[in-house]
Order: sequence, then structure tokens, then C-alpha cells
Amino acid sequence: MNEDLLGFIWQFQYFDAVNLKTEEGETIQIIRTGHKNTNAGPDFSNSRIRIDGVEWIGSVEIHTKSSDWLLHQHSGDGAYESVIMHVVWENDIPIFRPDKTLLPVLSLKGLVRLSILERYASLMNVQEFYASPGIPCQEQFPIINELQKFSMLDRVLLERLDKKASKVLELYHANQQDWEETTYQWLGQHFGFKLNDPAFLRLTQIIPLKILQKHRSQFIQLEALLFGTAGLIPNKADDENPEDLYIETLRREYQFLSNKYGTSYLQMNTHEFKFLRLRPAGFPTIRISQFADLITKNGNLFSSIISAKNVQSLHRLFNLKQSDYWMHHFQFGKLSKSQVPVMGKDAVNLLIINAVVPLLVAYSKQRQQPDYLDKALNWLSEIPAENNRITREWETLGMKVKTAADSQSLIEWYNHYCTNKKCLECTVGAALVRST
Repeated sequence: MNEDLLGFIWQFQYFDAVNLKTEEGETIQIIRTGHKNTNAGPDFSNSRIRIDGVEWIGSVEIHTKSSDWLLHQHSGDGAYESVIMHVVWENDIPIFRPDKTLLPVLSLKGLVRLSILERYASLMNVQEFYASPGIPCQEQFPIINELQKFSMLDRVLLERLDKKASKVLELYHANQQDWEETTYQWLGQHFGFKLNDPAFLRLTQIIPLKILQKHRSQFIQLEALLFGTAGLIPNKADDENPEDLYIETLRREYQFLSNKYGTSYLQMNTHEFKFLRLRPAGFPTIRISQFADLITKNGNLFSSIISAKNVQSLHRLFNLKQSDYWMHHFQFGKLSKSQVPVMGKDAVNLLIINAVVPLLVAYSKQRQQPDYLDKALNWLSEIPAENNRITREWETLGMKVKTAADSQSLIEWYNHYCTNKKCLECTVGAALVRST
């Protein structure tokens, strides 16, 4: 038994509620179990319980053992003075209120159907040799009706978008409510395509957008500021090819511009950018040059995004290519055997999914304009689904993964609920536990 399961049993009254009594023999009538609390304080608030004919309204605290009250140091916490009943599995010691009166205790041990405990245990003890060890309910999944599955898909998609939007709004407030700067940093971060996200975010936070905008007409200067601040421009070597004027130009421009703007002391370390396990087309050097192309083509990134009518217009916005040098090199001084591809359709789709859509959702929340949320959801429904290990696992269970809305839902479902075994908070898991 654990507190999650015990709270679930209490919340939905999956126990024999006939002739309930406290450990002291007082009669109990549950009028309202209360609202589950996700913040600090008692587990359930606004509960309504009649004990020995006296009606109480207050909080309920859930513990596996009553002694956990002391273990969790609730006795000296004023937030728990509102508790009207202690619901436990095992009552091992009496608990007293600050006024020395005994806190009423309801022990559920012996009142819960064994089938509920067994079904929960089967989800928690999923074996590693199953086809999809990360999905605890995989064996029972086919028996769940489609309505419950679709309900969970809708729910987790909104949860995922809300979490991502919250990160955007954190940047927005850190940038003194400047949407253009926030968009620049948020998009810049996602040009790192996950592995290099932290480095790209730091790069955009060191070099403000307003500095880059002054040099939009000089692409080599944009690249110099970005590559130089990233710490990626190599020092002059004795054996450097004298024909490699590009590197020398970057070096000279960065030295001048970093002195002009006083940013040289903020230069990043080369090791902050990861190259291992990446294809050359995804190297940070290539992505930085493409990011510079985005900036030089768009004076108002944020306005361009929120005014976009459809996914096609976003693809035009992100129709980017790196400079000529990076068409034939993947690192400084290293020629590529074949031409390095420009930003492809799949990469653009990932930018829309992971950067553009959350930005739009954040703006919808900040402005309280649901039309932008609707637009974001429509875009996800127009983009093909991501193909990765998680989506393939869901497909083995019969889930149809057609659009980015599907794949984003399933990724959130898997990462937040399945791998953490939060089955009781999942529509499907809860249905399996309580099924008769």
C-alpha cells in the first residue's frame, strides 16, 4: 500500500462505506470526500464528514500509517490544524491535535476489495521483458474503450502545451515582457534541436536581438557575432589555409564587434556545443548559420509567427539555408565530402512543433485570446506525426499516430504518466484499477 493508491481509494470511495466507524468506535458518514490538493498542505480540502452525528467541514490527510503524521512533521504545521479526519491503511499510534484532543482516524485496511489491490499491483510490477516495458498497462490496453483513450489524448496534449507555454512565459517575464526578444531566444534555443538547446539559449541570452538587428544587412557580421560569442571561431593556426578568407573575416569582424559592444568577456566555451552523435547537417555550426539567415530575413520574428495563416506560411518563414562556406564544410576548416543539406522539411516541422506552437499557446494565455490556442492546435493537426521510439511503442498497442497532435499527446502520456507509473492519475490506468 502507498499514499497514492490510498488517496485514489478515498477519493472515489472504492471501499466498503457501510457502517463505517473511527478507530474509537464513532460512526462515520462521508458526505463529501473533498477536493484533491496538488499543493502543500493536507491531501484533501473542503471535505464534509459526519462523525457521531456531528457534521464537520475541513481537510482530510492520507497516510499509509498514522505514525507518518509525526514522520512528516505535521504536528507543528498550522496548515494541518484544519484536518477533521485522518485516513490511513494502518493505525499504529494515536495522533493528537494541538488542543490535546484525539484526531479521528479511519483505517481502510480490510475495507478495500482485493481485486483493486491486485489490479494496481499488476500495473506497478510490469516486467522488463514485455514489448513496451515503459507502458505498464500494455497487456490490458486493448480492452479499454476508445472514448477513454481519446479523452486521455486530449487531456495530455493540453497539459504538454501548457507546460511548454509556461516556459515561454518565464522567458517573457525575464525579458521585461518583450515578445520579440522572447521569440528570438525561444526560437534560438530550439535551433539546438534538443541536444544543443542549452547552449543555443545561452548564446541568444548573451547577444541581444537588438544588437543583431543592427547588422541584418551584413550577413557576415551576424555570423561573426554568433560564431564568435559561441566560442567556435578557431584561433589562427600556423598551418591555416591562406585561401580560407571566410574564417579570417569572421575573426576580424568578431574582434571589432565584440569590442564595440563589450561582449568579448562573455564568450562561451567551445565544449558547450555538442557534435557527437549528430549528422553533419545538424551540427551547431550549420544551425548557427541557418539561424543567422532567419534573423537577416525577418525583422519582426514574433509578428511574423503570430500573423502566419497556416503551416505553409511557416514553412516559407523557415525556408533557410546556411552561407556558402557551410554548404561545403561542417566544421571550421573541415571540408564535407558532399554538399551539406539546407534546413529540411522535417527540421522545420520540429521547429513548428517544439518552438512555434508553444509560443502561440503562451501568447494565447498571456493575452487571454483562445483563438491563438485554436490556431496552434490546428497547426499540430496539419503536421505529420513524429516518428520515434515512443510513438512506435504506442503503435504496437494499436494507437494511430497520424499527426503531430497525436505524437505530442503520446509522448507526454508516456513520459509523464507511464514511465513514472502515475497510473492512478491516468484515465486508462484508473479505469483498469477500478474495473469490476
